[in-house]
Amino acid sequence: MGGKRSNTSPVCRSATLAAGRVGLLGVAGRTQPEQHAPPRQRLRIRYAKRGRARFTSSRDFGRAFERALRRADVPMAYSSGFSPHPRISYANSVPTGAASEAEYLEIGLIEPCDPEKVRAALDAALPPGLDILEVVSASRTPLSDLLTGSLWRIDFVGVPDAVLEYAVDRFLAASSVPVQRMTKNGLRDFDARNAVMSLSIDRTSLLLLASHSAPLVRPDDVLAALGRLAPDVQPSEVPLCTRLRQGTVNSSTGEIDEPASTAPPER
Repeated sequence: MGGKRSNTSPVCRSATLAAGRVGLLGVAGRTQPEQHAPPRQRLRIRYAKRGRARFTSSRDFGRAFERALRRADVPMAYSSGFSPHPRISYANSVPTGAASEAEYLEIGLIEPCDPEKVRAALDAALPPGLDILEVVSASRTPLSDLLTGSLWRIDFVGVPDAVLEYAVDRFLAASSVPVQRMTKNGLRDFDARNAVMSLSIDRTSLLLLASHSAPLVRPDDVLAALGRLAPDVQPSEVPLCTRLRQGTVNSSTGEIDEPASTAPPER
C-alpha cells in the first residue's frame, strides 16, 4: 500500500515520514491496534468522468482511485484501528452512466504536498476518462456542506423542439410531479418537481439546476417526469446526462458557486 512505503514521496516537499505509517504488525505481541498520526494536510480534488468512464460505478472508481494513489506514491494518512484505510472522503457521486465535469472528494496526507504535483501524478495514474481537473487545499468546512446543488445538461436526440418545449412548460407549471425509482430498499415514490430550481432549453439540450434535497432528485427522475407529462417525449437514443457544475446554490444569483479553498497554506 502507498501508505506503508519507507521512501519519501516524490510529490511532496517534506523529506521525513511520520512514525504513524508503521504497519499494525510492527510490534510483536501488540494487543491494541496501531494509532496512526492525523493528517497534516487535506486536499480537495475535482475530477471528471468522461466517455466510456461514465459507466464506472462508485465502487469501481474507488478501487481505481486507491490504485492511482499508490502508483503516484501519494503519502496518504490512514485511519487507526485493526483495519486501517486511506483517509478519503467521497461526496454525492454521479449516478452510473452519467458523465460529470464536477465530481469532488478529499484526501488526508501525512506530509504536506504541492497540490499541482499531486494533480499531475494522479491524473497520469488514472485510466482515460477519469481525469483529475483540480487539486487545492481543503477548507475546514465539510465538503458535504458545500455541495447543495448541481447544474446538469441533458442531451436529447430525436425529440422535436415543440414537444420538448411543451414538456418543459408543463413540468415548470406543475406544483408536483410524482415519479417512481427502484432503490436498494425497493420501489420508491417521490416528487421530481420539488428540487428543480430551473429547467430551460438550450438547442437540443436541457439545462437543469437542482438542489440536493432529500430524497435526491436525479436527471433520470426529471426525464421520467417529462415523459409522464408529455408521452411524445420519446428520444431515439438514451439521453446523455452530464453534471457541469456542483457546489453551493447562490440565493442571490440562482447559480452554483463551486467549492474553493479557504484554508491557509500548510507547511
